[in-house]
Amino acid sequence: MRYMATYDLMETIRNTNQWLGATAKTVGAYPAFSLIPNPYLQWMQAWGEVTERSFERMVVKPSWGIRTFTCPDGKDHLVQKKRVIERPFGDLLHFEVSGRETQKRKILVVAPMSGHYATLLRSTVKSLIVDNEVYVTDWHNARDIPVSEGKFDVEDYTLYLVEFMRELGPDTHVIAICQPAPLTLAATAYLAEEDPKAQPLSLTLIGGPIDPDAAATDVTDFGRRVTMGQLEETMIQRVGFKYKGAGRLVYPGLLQLSSFMSMNAEKHSKAFTDQISRVAKDEAFDDDPHNRFYDEYLAVMDMPAEFYLSTVERIFKGREIAQNKFVVNGKKIDIGNITTVAVKTVEGANDDISAPGQCVAALDLLTGLPDSKKASHVEPGAGHYGIFAGKSWRNNIRPLVLDFIDANSGAPANQTKAPAKKARKSPTKKAPVAKIVAKKA
Repeated sequence: MRYMATYDLMETIRNTNQWLGATAKTVGAYPAFSLIPNPYLQWMQAWGEVTERSFERMVVKPSWGIRTFTCPDGKDHLVQKKRVIERPFGDLLHFEVSGRETQKRKILVVAPMSGHYATLLRSTVKSLIVDNEVYVTDWHNARDIPVSEGKFDVEDYTLYLVEFMRELGPDTHVIAICQPAPLTLAATAYLAEEDPKAQPLSLTLIGGPIDPDAAATDVTDFGRRVTMGQLEETMIQRVGFKYKGAGRLVYPGLLQLSSFMSMNAEKHSKAFTDQISRVAKDEAFDDDPHNRFYDEYLAVMDMPAEFYLSTVERIFKGREIAQNKFVVNGKKIDIGNITTVAVKTVEGANDDISAPGQCVAALDLLTGLPDSKKASHVEPGAGHYGIFAGKSWRNNIRPLVLDFIDANSGAPANQTKAPAKKARKSPTKKAPVAKIVAKKA
């Protein structure tokens, strides 16, 4: 029961604010009040509309919103999301364009488990669907995962990636964005020793903390300042009775969101004040820039406590990946075992989350990989978001990444593995990954 009351209190506050917003919106729109020429009622309705929408979005998983794609034949083809693998903590999705020939490039996009849903990469995925078969890791909200499914830490995350890579086959190109970059590197090294034939053709690491100490940021400074005991005491709570994962230890999404908002409180406050003004003047619409941004930004997910704490302790504090000391299921992973997978790193010159130097450190760890299969790029003027979803990604980085993939593609188009037609579920909780989870718990 420890910390469960705190979790429920946060949810109660969120629910109350959503109710207050809905009430103000309804009262302000009451027909009889239209006879009263008082601008206060109009502003109250506008405040209510913005408030209700904002607090409602905090517990709603955003839609991918990728429904159709215009192919070279000039026709619009449906885009279907198919689950290739279903697991308790995350699925492997395939964005299949109906009626289109299978594309030569097969790309696995590894999304971060960092408080936001994989839909944060919506624009990245849309840009890749154009001429690639795109697969994405879709991580689940920990609040919805029953305690009976066991724990989930950085080792389990790595083993999930291993399973996904094995499923897709050796003609796959992997793009890991932000947080999963070091664990994707570890998963590739794991395959290099355990199942070399299942290794991907190339690995692109974008803005990931391979060596957090290579360049200091507010994120790394925070990791150094606080102890693990302080983190566990202040950040970890138990899911309340409202959700399927009742009793599970998590780093709550609402708590993460409050931290995000406080970092730029003045900027966010102005954005919402301006939006209320636009709604009151009838100048706002459902799909305006404010709503598009905040519908995604406010949609946060709970992270398993074991994953959050082990990330801080092992990746940031202990620097296990940076020092090539990472252990999975009792077995030490040697990144030097990667000898055939081409690796490219991408960094943003103005990245204040994973600063330049943190990601390119991966190349020094690849002692068994020839220099001809190593590449790096620093994008001038780009911040963290821009290197995978902004203008810098669209205009510069995406073409460079695809050129790198083409230069290291050893599989002809006719050998590209066709996407699975039906998601493969674990028949019981004794599936390979689940076994490991249970064994380690």
